[in-house]
Amino acid sequence: MSPRALVRAPSPQLAQGLVTHVERSDTVDADRARTQWEAYRSVLGAAGFELIEVDPAPEHPDSVFVEDALLTVGDLAVVTAPGARERRDEVNGTRVAAHRLGLETVELTDGRREEHDEPVHLDGGDVLTIGDTLFVGVGGRTTRAGADALGRLVADVGRRVEVVPISRTLHLKSQVTALPDGTVVGYAPLVDDASRWPSFLEVPEPEGAHVVVLDERTVLMSDAAPRSADLFRERGLSVVALDVSEFVKLEGCVTCLSVRLHPYD
Repeated sequence: MSPRALVRAPSPQLAQGLVTHVERSDTVDADRARTQWEAYRSVLGAAGFELIEVDPAPEHPDSVFVEDALLTVGDLAVVTAPGARERRDEVNGTRVAAHRLGLETVELTDGRREEHDEPVHLDGGDVLTIGDTLFVGVGGRTTRAGADALGRLVADVGRRVEVVPISRTLHLKSQVTALPDGTVVGYAPLVDDASRWPSFLEVPEPEGAHVVVLDERTVLMSDAAPRSADLFRERGLSVVALDVSEFVKLEGCVTCLSVRLHPYD
């Protein structure tokens, strides 16, 4: 089976998207963002991904960051419970898309955990999967209760959750992502604790910390990190670099613009 990727067109209101750890930019260009998104789609298609478009949500400025609204683990789709109230209805479209794909679909209900009376919130951008472990960033949009709820759901498919406290960035995958061999990459000033990763490669640019695995030898990343790209090439990887600058202004990156379903997951 070919890999599949869910994508969602950017809202015309993109410039009103939420920001937390960066200053709001008054230069977000929705038309340029649309062009960048179309180029992103083209790269995924050229890499062999079957593209599935989630119904647009123009009323939600952040809806292009579709990864936050759905998490897939093999054939299991987890409808998330976004931490920002303004984004919670974004899951309506991703839920429908998951059903259309025939995935077993479960919900992370926005409830409360009795022992700590803590809300259950989880953004997909806080989940980094390496092998059978889902590392979940807690401290920003995702709560410990959300991580625990996810752990209960994925235990049934042979996966486990490990909590990673974060404070320096919006999401865990704003700090680190992983190369095809499982090596974690990150820009040290933005990583809360690099020592907690057994295999960590420091990159010289913030955007170098964000990679999408296209296949076992190829990664997609921002074109704003050429020195990081060289590091990856030195490790024998092919690199596809794209301009995603409009999304970076809103704390976005290449990872959050799609939900990837690899046949080897």
